[in-house]
Amino acid sequence: MRYLVILKVAFRALRRNKLRTALTMLGIIIGVGAVIAMVGIGNGAKAQVEARIAALGQNVIMVFSGSINRGGVHSGFGGAGTLTVEDAAAIARDVPGVAAISPEVRTGAQIMAGNNNWSTSIMGESPDYLTIRQWDLTDGTMFTEADVRAAAKVCVLGKTTADKLFPEDDPVGKNIRIKNVPVKVLGVLRSKGVSMFGSDQDDTVLVPYTTAMKRFAGVNMLRSINVQAATPEQMAEVQRNITDLLRQRHRIQPGADDDFMLRNQQELSEAMTATTEVMTALLAAIASVSLLVGGIGIMNIMLVSVTERTREIGIRMAVGARGRDILLQFLIEAVVLSSTGGLLGIVSGVGGAKLITMIKEWPTLVSANSIIIAFAFSAVVGVFFGFYPARKASQLDPIDALRYE
Repeated sequence: MRYLVILKVAFRALRRNKLRTALTMLGIIIGVGAVIAMVGIGNGAKAQVEARIAALGQNVIMVFSGSINRGGVHSGFGGAGTLTVEDAAAIARDVPGVAAISPEVRTGAQIMAGNNNWSTSIMGESPDYLTIRQWDLTDGTMFTEADVRAAAKVCVLGKTTADKLFPEDDPVGKNIRIKNVPVKVLGVLRSKGVSMFGSDQDDTVLVPYTTAMKRFAGVNMLRSINVQAATPEQMAEVQRNITDLLRQRHRIQPGADDDFMLRNQQELSEAMTATTEVMTALLAAIASVSLLVGGIGIMNIMLVSVTERTREIGIRMAVGARGRDILLQFLIEAVVLSSTGGLLGIVSGVGGAKLITMIKEWPTLVSANSIIIAFAFSAVVGVFFGFYPARKASQLDPIDALRYE
């Protein structure tokens, strides 16, 4: 009952100066709203990165060919051509826990269909590629192992490429020309959108890797090998066994550097999300400054309130109020200010995040944790910055307070 009375008195005191109270709460409202909205933007970016990494498939390990260093120019991994078709076959045969494998060759070409032409990437893969990437067909079928063995002139089109070459027709069963080689279209891939690196995943043509090597790229080495582990728990062991197998096959001496590189989805995820986590923390830190400014505003107004109500404090003490009662009274007023501002800030933050998504089409993800933390921080700000004015009020001498004009 005592605390309910104190709370009523606090609200009555704050209602005396509505404009001043509203302006004081504004700093907390802006601070809490900014924290929630900024963290929502950061979480949305992180979720988008994770979704794009997940689009690579499940339990995927990527084996890249080595690098070339000529005249001080480093080509990066994938440029040296140190992986062979036999390496891929050995991984599929000798490494336990491998569920699917797809040797990969990449090149680019201007492709034609009738009067239409389009410059796109040509990806040589195995039939397992769609299983590894969890990529479905909207029409037609995938090429087979028989097509791979025969280096058949067949392909599957990405959605963007299909739309550019056949804007009005069904491409399945028709022929396109890749580097003047006639190739039959077997199917069209489901749209996957933009990759985590910003490229259009649908702007591609899939062909058997043997076809890409012999007819389009003119190479006898692989750029990379896509491997899918049977379960997430087996990924580390599969990756370790692939490393040991390739070092043995490539006759790499102990202590010498590998002429290949392995990456898995977890490593990619950690690398890509590290940036978004730093960005989220930075945005939250900047927005938190508004909360501190709002807390300083609360301290300032509470000091003014103590000065204005000095005589009232003296009367309360004269009729029996103790110092801790006065301390509690002003502390509750500060907490009411910050908590009310925090609640309004939650509304503005959630609304602001949705508005950003609507106007800028940026992904935002407001989590319950960010709301709880922002509100709790606003309450702590009220206690921290309200304590000094409350303590100052509790230490007033009743005689001097009653004489105050």
